[in-house]
Amino acid sequence: MYNMDRLYEAAAERGPVCVGLDTAPGYVPPGERRRAGSDAEAVLAFNRALVDATADMAACFKVQIAYYEAMGIPGLRAYARTLGYIRGRGSLVIADIKRGDIADTAGQYAKAHFEGDFEADFVTLSPYMGMDSLEPWLAYADKGKGAFVLVRTSNRGMRDFEYLELADPAAGGHRDPADKGGARRLYHAVGGRLAELAGSLEGRYGYGAFGAVLGCTERDEAAAIRSRYGNLFFLIPGYGAQGGAAEDAALLLREGNGGVVNASRSILKAWTGKAAGNGFPADAETVDNAFAAEAAREAAGAMRDAIRKAAAEQNLA
Repeated sequence: MYNMDRLYEAAAERGPVCVGLDTAPGYVPPGERRRAGSDAEAVLAFNRALVDATADMAACFKVQIAYYEAMGIPGLRAYARTLGYIRGRGSLVIADIKRGDIADTAGQYAKAHFEGDFEADFVTLSPYMGMDSLEPWLAYADKGKGAFVLVRTSNRGMRDFEYLELADPAAGGHRDPADKGGARRLYHAVGGRLAELAGSLEGRYGYGAFGAVLGCTERDEAAAIRSRYGNLFFLIPGYGAQGGAAEDAALLLREGNGGVVNASRSILKAWTGKAAGNGFPADAETVDNAFAAEAAREAAGAMRDAIRKAAAEQNLA
């Protein structure tokens, strides 16, 4: 059974929310940060509180390694312990590492993030050195592991390269059967090759062991993308702080599944708005991890309900 099958089942049971633990020390309530022995310990304690509060309503968690690397060796220990804590609770975790190398180097990256101290259920990968950059990771598909490959992202600069038009519609020896004239973008070529790969690693629900990163900030293209890549499970960034709404994210789902929608800051920092709503400053000593976890739970629940509602309304339209 692929982890992508497990993720589909988790999304069906708990909703499509992916809680992003892109946790900077400044996101931790100041009192908790002062009381902790170090920033890394403060982040770890904060993460554990939020995982406990949201595990029953999140399909998975995503941990962005950069926030932990920035804290040095203690940060990487916090990263490893965060991954272990999530997986120890029976939840799925995506290591957001965006690796993209080839040959033996890629093999070492795969070993590092699918085994040992940094073991995760999924990773994020960049495909722009070619399909051979994915091959060392594929060896772990038989062990259930999965990946999300960058196809069309949610950042402002995505149009610099991802939207370049291809002069040759069969670039790389591949012609996407979904192409029906009009401009063919670089991200279409990447998605098409990934869809081919997914067909050789198809799980019980029709999705490949490797899925795609598809941002939800371009609503006009969402329905066509969902139709175009029917066998790809999506990791959907761009919700909340980057401007994506529930209606945008729902267009990339299929009956509320087929993808998970990531939110990080809007959940991690929900406690600041809750503190203001209760009439006290965010640096008040009464703001602790329990308070932050309650606010995160409320934010994740509201996000889940909004996406489910949007998906239901779109299915009725």
